[in-house]
Amino acid sequence: MSSENNSLYWQANVRLMIMCLVVWFVVSFGCGLLLVDVLNNFQLGGYKLGFWFAQQGSIYVFLFLVFFYAFRMNQLDKKFNVQE
Repeated sequence: MSSENNSLYWQANVRLMIMCLVVWFVVSFGCGLLLVDVLNNFQLGGYKLGFWFAQQGSIYVFLFLVFFYAFRMNQLDKKFNVQE
């Protein structure tokens, strides 16, 4: 892998990680703490939505992000020809 190709691969990887971390932060901190009062006006399964995000929603989003990251990294690996 050339130095330029290696740099492009790393930039794509970092961009993907930052995107996933921003989504995780917004959901866990934003929806679970900052917007809890606004979200509590809605209900999901009999529970207030703010409570649900603080207790369950951020975990589900985190699990989704793990699988999304793995899927996208496999695509990046194939694109840059570094797959296993």
